[in-house]
Amino acid sequence: MEKAVIQLETLSCPSCIQKIENAVKGINGVHQDSLKVLFNASKVKADFDSEKTSINEIEKAIENLGYPVVKSKVKPA
Repeated sequence: MEKAVIQLETLSCPSCIQKIENAVKGINGVHQDSLKVLFNASKVKADFDSEKTSINEIEKAIENLGYPVVKSKVKPA
């Protein structure tokens, strides 16, 4: 299990949160209960199983929605 903290460019609307949550929750290996999208900080936090998915897949799902990833950190949970 790993913890990801993904820094995004500034989020401009609260509805962005729902779109990002839905996209990330749809990824096999992401623990849905751990997922948090922090609007004011423009961050996404989630725990994921590195045997089922990768930080790159999570970033790609967010970027495909049109939200550029500035940087991300992964550490053991």
